[in-house]
Amino acid sequence: QVQLVESGGGLVQAGGSLRLSCVASGRTFSNRAMGWFRQAPGKERSFVASISRSGATTYYADSVKGRFTISSDNAKNTVYLQMNSLKPEETAVYYCAAAKLSYSGSVSSFANEYEYWGQGTQVTVSS
Repeated sequence: QVQLVESGGGLVQAGGSLRLSCVASGRTFSNRAMGWFRQAPGKERSFVASISRSGATTYYADSVKGRFTISSDNAKNTVYLQMNSLKPEETAVYYCAAAKLSYSGSVSSFANEYEYWGQGTQVTVSS
């Protein structure tokens, strides 16, 4: 069992930055790929970024490449999402997710490869 708790969301002006954190409980954290997704009002949940078990491999949605950075600290059971140059259209609830242990890949952009989800943290970008 893995429990995920996100924090770091808030209100920021366009062009600003936020750093999201996701703290995981459970001994299998370091054995799982991790990801961040977001869901805007009235829209489906969409992939943002993923990081491999070791932290050596990362993968991003095209829309955030060069502006967002995913990282992890396995000693702290924490995954981060540094978000720079935020845009109003990126207003959404951001979710942290832990991949299934059975997933053999290093990173994934597919929500159905993830087994555990956090409760989400709201990010609001004002124009």
